Amino acid sequence: MTTRLNQGSYAFAQDQVKNGNVVLDQRDDWSEHQPSTRQENDFIESHGWDEFENWHLGIDDEASEHTKARYKYPYGDFARVHRCGVLSAEVRAGRNKHLDIEDATIRLREMMDKGRH
Repeated sequence: MTTRLNQGSYAFAQDQVKNGNVVLDQRDDWSEHQPSTRQENDFIESHGWDEFENWHLGIDDEASEHTKARYKYPYGDFARVHRCGVLSAEVRAGRNKHLDIEDATIRLREMMDKGRH
């Protein structure tokens, strides 16, 4: 599996954070805040795969296009960036040695935390 940082999605996430489109929650909240399979399917149906891709920092080049398997490291609820989603992605990227994604999540978290103070 070749998972790498999706630069377009990262830029989208940065714009969302800069615009204050965030939820400043805690890491453990992600299990409750992340979109369900049904919410993902509804979002894809109404917005398409390109918009779905925006909400995932990683992309698996070996997975087929227009499949959920292609998109990794979700960080929001399709409306707002969740700090808990960014933190969860940071931990998983570090564990999986996806250093480019880990670095991006650290920068996003720092942007969000700076806005808290």
